[in-house]
Amino acid sequence: MMKEQNKARTASKTRWLLPLCLMLFVLFSCARMGSPDGGWYDETPPKVIGAMPADNSTNVNTSKISIFFDEYVKIDNAMEKVVVSPPQMEMPEIKTAGKQIKVELKDSLKPNTTYTIDFSDAISDNNEGNPMGNFTYSFSTGDTIDTLEVSGHVLDAENLEPIKGILVGLYSNLADSAFRKESMLRVSRTDSRGRFVIRGIAPGDYRIYALMDADGDFRLTQKSEQLAFNKEVVTPWSKPDVRQDTLWLDSLRIKDIDRVNYTHFMPDDIMLLAFTEVQTDRYLVKSERKEANRFTLFFSYGSEELPGLKGLNFDERDAFVVEKSEHLDTLTYWLRDSALINMDTLNIALTYMATDTLGVLQQQTDTLELLSRDTYEKRMKREQKKYDEWKKRQERAEKRGDPFQTVMPVEMLKPKYSVKSEMSPDQNPSIEFDVPLARVDSSAIHLYSKIDSLWYRSTFVLHKRVGRERVYEIMGEWRPNVEYSLEIDSAAFVDIYGHAAPKFKQGFKVKSDDAFSTVIVNISGMEGKNVVVQLLDGRDTPVKEVSTSNGTAEFFYVDPGIYYMRLFVDDNNNGVWDTGNYDEGRHAEEVYYYHERVECKARWDLPLSWSPQARPLTHQKPYEIVKQKPDKDKKIKNRNVDRARKMGIEYIPNL
Repeated sequence: MMKEQNKARTASKTRWLLPLCLMLFVLFSCARMGSPDGGWYDETPPKVIGAMPADNSTNVNTSKISIFFDEYVKIDNAMEKVVVSPPQMEMPEIKTAGKQIKVELKDSLKPNTTYTIDFSDAISDNNEGNPMGNFTYSFSTGDTIDTLEVSGHVLDAENLEPIKGILVGLYSNLADSAFRKESMLRVSRTDSRGRFVIRGIAPGDYRIYALMDADGDFRLTQKSEQLAFNKEVVTPWSKPDVRQDTLWLDSLRIKDIDRVNYTHFMPDDIMLLAFTEVQTDRYLVKSERKEANRFTLFFSYGSEELPGLKGLNFDERDAFVVEKSEHLDTLTYWLRDSALINMDTLNIALTYMATDTLGVLQQQTDTLELLSRDTYEKRMKREQKKYDEWKKRQERAEKRGDPFQTVMPVEMLKPKYSVKSEMSPDQNPSIEFDVPLARVDSSAIHLYSKIDSLWYRSTFVLHKRVGRERVYEIMGEWRPNVEYSLEIDSAAFVDIYGHAAPKFKQGFKVKSDDAFSTVIVNISGMEGKNVVVQLLDGRDTPVKEVSTSNGTAEFFYVDPGIYYMRLFVDDNNNGVWDTGNYDEGRHAEEVYYYHERVECKARWDLPLSWSPQARPLTHQKPYEIVKQKPDKDKKIKNRNVDRARKMGIEYIPNL
């Protein structure tokens, strides 16, 4: 009886507890309506509330600095983003400790010197990651502190790409030799936009340089180091100025526009174009034998003279077919004899001209042991596997009564034909081979053109492509809207191992003129200069180029699509862009970009007017083809606005 009464009381309580819980839930939900779960995001960046020694202090004699903030902070990538000036030979120790950042300079402090620690955008709060923005701490070991600044950009001279992380430094010694002999006096580092600001400068005259410092000595010591220089003397100065600051109510509405007085430091538009010098020191970089039938020698710089090669465990006479790279710095030796191919180790004495420690070419002899990665044993196993598979196919064919070759077929040469079904009048079919050729029979190559439903022989020229040893082009008089047939007999090509190519046949058509666009560019401001104008694809790669000295560049047979355009001033008329040389005081050849994309349509003639020097270099290259994009801004601001908009309520910042 008692159990039944308890059950009844429990059921009664449940009946009124459930509605009560439901009402409380509704009331609680209504009370929180319009407020997101977990509260609003913190949008306030950390603030400096003090430092020891104080910022801009003078007569400082300690190398330990503490900077205090109003909240917990963190530092992102201090080794790359934080720059100390004057440059430190030993890396400073920079670490966070709760609401402070501790910096310890390891180098001895210099007397009467202004020190700046540029944190860039490395500091943010520990919770939401709100960036503090550019912050620089300064102090002086003397009675006064230097406050002048200079700023500008560093771009890659070849393609106007912003260069991130390159050092930019000043020298009070105006001699050209200072860049090689002395460390930089004041330094900064470029951000993702290629922009730099050098702070804490004393009044005076300076030379400015940029350097991708490979060895951390803050001076030019290696030819492989990317560099930039400016022949003009930089004299920092400042003036009072006014700027407009826009205050936003949210991401869409402007609250107010303030006029703010500030000190404008000049010059603020320094342009440095960085380049890497041609490596003229010659030495053997490496040797390798990836395949059994060839080995390759890699040199740092090319030479017209082939090195001497003496076989130590084989006879080297008439043993090779030698291929040279376009710049003569890579040599590939193809082995003619199968007996040499089957040797897993080739020992050679290599004699060549190499640069000594004084920069003079001297004869040098190295002994090389060339080991094949593809050993004789591996190759024999592959051959046996091929034979076993062929034998099985033969046995299966015999059981079915099907005809089958009684002898394993001979390996054939396999050319790679590049013949498009539709071709532009300025394109040529090409043939690439994996192995050097011993014989080319041009009489076994036939080209036919179709005119009024009849096929006629068409003339052509077969030649090697410049800079490609094993690529051949078929050049013909291609006529728009005409069909062609390329027919190649078997054994027209035979490689150095006696392998012949099978026969080949493919038809193709040259597209009509109506399928293309023509771009005509009128260039101003380049009078008297020979320029090479390039039409680029979306990867910043040239698809067509023309050389001109009369101010007009014409591109014919342009496929419909989106293109971009650049030019370089071809000072030496060699048709290629040339880098600079510091010792000769020679900058890289000038490069300019057309600032807009070029849209080409079929049957269109597109006239363009271009004044390459009319826009600053930093505003020329279209953003779509810039590879070094600016670092994405941390999306901290306006997150609450976006969140409130989704909830259908209004958010007022700093409420």
